[in-house]
Amino acid sequence: MPDPDTVATIAEQYREAMSRGFIALMGTRFVRADPDRVELELDVTPELHQPYGIVHGGVFSSIVETAASMGAGLWFAGRGDVVGLQNTTHFLRAVRDGTLRAVATPVHRGRTQQLWLVEVTDASDRLVARGELRLANIESADRLAGGPSTP
Repeated sequence: MPDPDTVATIAEQYREAMSRGFIALMGTRFVRADPDRVELELDVTPELHQPYGIVHGGVFSSIVETAASMGAGLWFAGRGDVVGLQNTTHFLRAVRDGTLRAVATPVHRGRTQQLWLVEVTDASDRLVARGELRLANIESADRLAGGPSTP
């Protein structure tokens, strides 16, 4: 595990990067972020609904990706970057309103890959979605998609 100062620096970079763009549009708030656990919240708004008035499945997949990526990045901090390879999200219960809470914890952290489990609960603490994110630990994301990385 990286030293605490490196983790704090990387966590701040992630928070700053996620304060703009897609994650910010969803209204994601980080409650806790460290190399062993990430917790985030998001208020359900009509903009996050699909046509039937329930949360769009892409929202659940996005918060699974966001929470797990942050934890994986904090654990791998100082050694390179992490990129998602596979996101498998199961939708268990429909949600129309309230606050969603996602908790990400590592299942496996190896030399080349990581696997994280993310459980999403509603305002009544019912499990509404569950996902796994498999990530690659890479030297640098600078060459991906032809441009420099921005955490």
